[in-house]
Amino acid sequence: MGTETGDIRIADGRALEAHPLRAAVLAELHARPFVPTSAPRRFLHVGFLTAPTAAQASREGIAAFCAARGLPGPAPGAKHHRMEMGGANLRWESHAEFSTYTWDFPALDIAPGEAPFQLPFHPPSGSFVGILAEIPQPGPLLVAVDLHLICDTADDLQLNSVFDRASLARADVNDGEAEIATDFKPDPAGFVRVLVRDRGLSPEAAGALVQRVLEIETYRLLALLGLPEAQRLAPELARIEAQLAHLTEAMRQSEGLAANNRMLDELVALSAELEAGATASLFRFGGSRAYEEIVRLRLVTIREQAVPGYPTWQRFLDRRMAPAMRTCLTVQERQANLSAKLARAADLLRTRVDVEVEQQNRDLLASMNERTRLQLRLQRTVEGLSVAAISYYVASLVHLLVDGIHEGGIDARFGFALDPGLVTALSVPVAVLLVWSMVRRIRRAHADHD
Repeated sequence: MGTETGDIRIADGRALEAHPLRAAVLAELHARPFVPTSAPRRFLHVGFLTAPTAAQASREGIAAFCAARGLPGPAPGAKHHRMEMGGANLRWESHAEFSTYTWDFPALDIAPGEAPFQLPFHPPSGSFVGILAEIPQPGPLLVAVDLHLICDTADDLQLNSVFDRASLARADVNDGEAEIATDFKPDPAGFVRVLVRDRGLSPEAAGALVQRVLEIETYRLLALLGLPEAQRLAPELARIEAQLAHLTEAMRQSEGLAANNRMLDELVALSAELEAGATASLFRFGGSRAYEEIVRLRLVTIREQAVPGYPTWQRFLDRRMAPAMRTCLTVQERQANLSAKLARAADLLRTRVDVEVEQQNRDLLASMNERTRLQLRLQRTVEGLSVAAISYYVASLVHLLVDGIHEGGIDARFGFALDPGLVTALSVPVAVLLVWSMVRRIRRAHADHD
């Protein structure tokens, strides 16, 4: 339990509880150990790009391959597995976005002056391609390396007959204990050929050198995957830059809310298009930078020394690979700068739209104030008319009342005579004052309530 979980047993049998990730962190430093080897040996190494969903399928494929041959398969969750088959070995490794298969077996002896790659080979358990055909391909093939580890001789091995002299890179490595050579070009079978000449390496040092050389070629190709993406995005960025320049020029002459809204919509559409491309390429450009850094670290580790007349691997890759990486970096910087420019242009245009909207709101409020003032004047006029109308009706009621009393002789019975016209005339100012006072009281009550 302690070994698997990272817990530590103490004297009385109890365990000190470890962090849940302690075991995984400790095991990471030993995840892909160097495999000791010695010359002559041949390594065929291929790498397939795998989507995150295909990683489990790759593990299941190698597990089924092992089960069919009665060999132990990879442990659950394992990222690498090595199997031996009659003197040959097949190593499987699973990485974040790719899986590799490395087949190594004894190479035939090479006579002095004979090029190693021109020799036929017959792996003990069948051809490497035949073995791979039995394992489901986890993704598209990207890396294919044919590496020969041979014992060094005093004779030159006619490398110009095997490699392209114009692209041949050679270097002494590991303080002169070995030499590496390649032209980074695929042979007719599709493999990039690499020669490692052993001048006294220990088995551990030879295994480490072979693995680092294979990693250099693997991560070199993975890093260069960003270049096609950068080349695809460059024309789109140029078009967006041209449209942005056109819109910013039009902003200087545009007038009216409708025109500004239309340009703002175009800027938002350009920003969305740019961000979509930047988001899609973010992982690829980030991976390219990380892989390039791994290549540089591996080249520093093997400690190259120049062979007269030939570039080292570092110099060759700096001349050919560095421009591609600078192109990726330039495209990513253009995306960031263009995104900032689009944001600033949109902010300026949005500010102009806000100002125009505020001006429209101010004019609308002024118009509403004028209408309210007119409505108030009309209301006061109507109130004055209503006072006159109500007073008229009150006076009419008084006239009807007095006229009825007079006609009925009620006033004569009480010893006085009423003149309906005079009483009506006297009631008019009283009615007007009463109605006006009532209307004023009602208006004040409404105002206090508001």
